[in-house]
Amino acid sequence: MTDIFRTSMRDEALGSLDREHVDRQVRLVGWVHRARDLGSLVFFDLRDRTGRVQVSFDPEWADEETLARARALGAEDVVRVEGTLAARPADAQREVGEFEVRATRLEVVSESEPPPIPVYRTPEEEAPAEERRLRYRYLDLRRPEIQQNFILRHRVGQSVRAFLSERGFLEIETPLLTKRTPEGARDYLVPSRVHPGEFYALPQSPQLYKQLLMVAGMDRYFQIARCLRDEDLRADRQPEFTQVDLEMSFAGTEDVLALFEGMVGQVWREVLDEELATPFPRMTHEEALRRFGTDKPDLRIDLEIVDLTDLLQEADFRVFQGTKGTTDRIRGMRIPGGAALSRREIDQLQEVAREGGALGVLWVKRTEEGFSGPFSRALTEGMDARFQEASGMEPGDLFVAVVGRFRDGQGEGPALEPALDLLRRHLGRAVPDLHRAGHGWLWVTDFPLLEWDPEAERWLASHHPFTMPHPDDRELVSAAAAGNDADVGRIRSLAYDAVYNGHEMASGSVRIHDSALQEEVFRVLGIGEEEAREKFGFLLESFRYGAPPHAGIALGFDRLVMLMAGAPSLRDVIAFPKTTAARALLERAPSEVPDAELDTLGLVRRRSRGDTDPPRH
Repeated sequence: MTDIFRTSMRDEALGSLDREHVDRQVRLVGWVHRARDLGSLVFFDLRDRTGRVQVSFDPEWADEETLARARALGAEDVVRVEGTLAARPADAQREVGEFEVRATRLEVVSESEPPPIPVYRTPEEEAPAEERRLRYRYLDLRRPEIQQNFILRHRVGQSVRAFLSERGFLEIETPLLTKRTPEGARDYLVPSRVHPGEFYALPQSPQLYKQLLMVAGMDRYFQIARCLRDEDLRADRQPEFTQVDLEMSFAGTEDVLALFEGMVGQVWREVLDEELATPFPRMTHEEALRRFGTDKPDLRIDLEIVDLTDLLQEADFRVFQGTKGTTDRIRGMRIPGGAALSRREIDQLQEVAREGGALGVLWVKRTEEGFSGPFSRALTEGMDARFQEASGMEPGDLFVAVVGRFRDGQGEGPALEPALDLLRRHLGRAVPDLHRAGHGWLWVTDFPLLEWDPEAERWLASHHPFTMPHPDDRELVSAAAAGNDADVGRIRSLAYDAVYNGHEMASGSVRIHDSALQEEVFRVLGIGEEEAREKFGFLLESFRYGAPPHAGIALGFDRLVMLMAGAPSLRDVIAFPKTTAARALLERAPSEVPDAELDTLGLVRRRSRGDTDPPRH
């Protein structure tokens, strides 16, 4: 049988063995996964990327020299075996499959020293520390469960490429050495040797290039693009990452959303063998914050925020009455079955709320006997029935509330949507039956065009500066550009995010294709004519020569694969990831550069404190 893995050293890959090979002579290669010496018999599991098979040595078919060589094997030795493939008994251990190689020859191709981290470990054995796994990443990548992640990653990429190619998209690479542009995070800079004192920037995204490709008439572009951002890291972030980037000419929001749903639907069908329900539900940014406290809600959690300010302000309860005459609100959630939570579990909600910026959480339980809890005394006769109707509480339920400022109000201090979002996610895990299994895809639309940055004390682009304002808010843009920014926070955009199970998965928008409108948006952002010409002159110039309307989206490829694989971290689906300190432990990067190379680049090493040597020039 012809096998795609066949080479001069092997007949088949281990995962390709099937019933047709039984009783045939086979030549196989791989790593020693684990060995077992039973005295007269020696077994080991042979492993390659495609699977594992048991190899057995018995005096009945192997000579003494071969048996001795088998007994001397160590974990992770690379070996080649020859022998007869046999079917294992039905009641035999199933972990290594239904076949066994009765080996007559054994060759050690490459001997391994004792590995510093184990590739094989029993379920009871603790995994090495992640720093050690990253230090010896090439060994960690040998683990079958990690290799499955990369097989899945490959299949997702192939499915995406096929889908877009079949729909007329061209895969076009854009530059990695580019110009600094404000994309919301810090750039990685690369000094130029041939232009001393000047720097390239590594791309945070191909945004400007893909818009230029639309101006160039390419019509439909995609790229599985490498992007780099110098920002603080988390479990789901890396300084370099991959995104599926696409752009369409003569297209608007509906075109992009329909295409994206088709692409993701095909990936789910081909890779997970599941059908996704489409079209995805939609809600505006304002609605998402009001109902769920976040613009990336997990729709699998059956909890929704309600505003009971007008009702509870009437209650004889100091905290509630303190909101009168202010923009503070009283918002919370009914938790079905939440009354069963212990006092310790309810006390934990205080910490969760504080983590989100609230002073704490107020709660009340409803039992068959009535209400109990910190604000139950506020629910006097008459008020209790109105609260019960407004909240929907049934016996056995819990209601939690936070009091303070929200984004739709004014005042000092942090907005409290994050507190309710964290409480909602926490309670979804803590209370049985509140968290459904499945795939919670969602579109969030009509994002604000701009967001106020209190540190910079100015308005910044919510997505990026090239996002089309909502047509109904066009006059507000012109007013803000002219200096009347009273309503600038109300300007909406034609931006959209795809959310999956509480994670932002993709972000896109209709783009500005008119230079006059683009210059107005720049002015609202505090980017003057000269600065705009310096930073974005090439884009504005291109719009003067017939720019088509265009729209696009970028999908976080690493995050998608992580969630599809059920992996806890992006590092489990990236071959050579960085730590949360942005260090590569395997190759030990970043590292210092000799002074001679700095001189070539026209750079001066920053002197550490305490250095007494005069600075180099």
